[in-house]
Amino acid sequence: MKIIITYGTFDLFHVGHVRLLKRLKSLGDKLIVGVSTDEFNARKGKVAFYNYHDRAEIVSSCQYVDKVIPEEGWEQKVSDIKEYGVSVFAIGDDWEGKFDELKDCCNVVYLKRTENISSSLIKSTLSSFGS
Repeated sequence: MKIIITYGTFDLFHVGHVRLLKRLKSLGDKLIVGVSTDEFNARKGKVAFYNYHDRAEIVSSCQYVDKVIPEEGWEQKVSDIKEYGVSVFAIGDDWEGKFDELKDCCNVVYLKRTENISSSLIKSTLSSFGS
């Protein structure tokens, strides 16, 4: 069985997320998604609109996702890869080169993001409505 893993905040779940998860699932048999916890996001200087539990529930409802786990820190990736028998770590190409050290544990793939859509762009657009 070929297991794929990815990580992200997955705030304001949108079509770009769906398309990424669909492509990730096509790489193997099982897709595990690490959703960043609120505490981890705070350490990264990020604030999500939805809390971790809501974001995890939203992501787990996507037909391409087999399992959701909490992402509590950068350092957990190697242990997750080993624990779940991961074959491929994959993530959007905005992270290109940032996770190459994981190539010692599994294949690393950077996928092209859906153009003109992101949670940050949605937040920015929504904030302009109040102006």
